Amino acid sequence: MTVRLRAHHLLCMLTYVGKGYTPGFTVNYDRVARRLNRGEEIEIVSGPDDICAPLLPDKTAHCFNESVVVRDAKALETVSLLVGKVLVIGSRIVPDEAHIRTLRAGFSSDDRRAACSGCEWSNLCDRVSAADFSGAKVAPPQPADITA
Repeated sequence: MTVRLRAHHLLCMLTYVGKGYTPGFTVNYDRVARRLNRGEEIEIVSGPDDICAPLLPDKTAHCFNESVVVRDAKALETVSLLVGKVLVIGSRIVPDEAHIRTLRAGFSSDDRRAACSGCEWSNLCDRVSAADFSGAKVAPPQPADITA
């Protein structure tokens, strides 16, 4: 399967710690995080995506706002710079360990956070990033425990 993500969620997923707009949103985001952790391919989409799904019945949800479209454009530019290749709507990427680590390193740099301007979650994201992404639900695979 493929996880459909709008561009700014490529950054949001780095600091998602189980907080969200509604309980249903959070349950859904947890499901998406598990899929990403299993290495499901991401397709970059325009507009609302798999993370937005629980909010879509509300036609006034922020997912439909022009400010979010602008955030997506800035995020697509930022993520393209970080991964070293031009990404566009329809691009597919695999959220493997190297990809997540690259995005985290870039996200930690304030000059790479233009897409986050005006986001109500930016203070939380700052704290998660400053704590080396502790508690983030989308995470690189951890080495297996080796016992004798």
